[in-house]
Amino acid sequence: MTDAPDMKTMSNAALAYLGDSVLELLVRERLVCCGLSTAARLNAAAREYVTAPRQAEAMERILPRLTEEESAIYRRGRNNVHANVPKSATVAQYRAATGMECLFAALYLTGKQARARELFEIAYGEHAK
Repeated sequence: MTDAPDMKTMSNAALAYLGDSVLELLVRERLVCCGLSTAARLNAAAREYVTAPRQAEAMERILPRLTEEESAIYRRGRNNVHANVPKSATVAQYRAATGMECLFAALYLTGKQARARELFEIAYGEHAK
């Protein structure tokens, strides 16, 4: 992308949608680099990262490390109204996961992939399966 989009005008749903993909890519990269080679094993391992409860736990680890701007994006996504919450998560977990997705989308869209990787490592580094 040549110009960073204005995060204030982008919908929370759009940010969460993109952020889900950004996180999925980081997870897949990690798993492939760890030596997992079959689709079944990769998909099973990926589910350990991308559930709302796991993302909520990961957010707890990175919240103290966020800048003011990053915290504002996270809160904006977290405070979004959710009509459908999966049975496997509490409302709070689902909201935290949505905030995380919005944060990672914003980092991606503003060209801060190195920062996204840094936060991903803090979130999942020593806690990865």
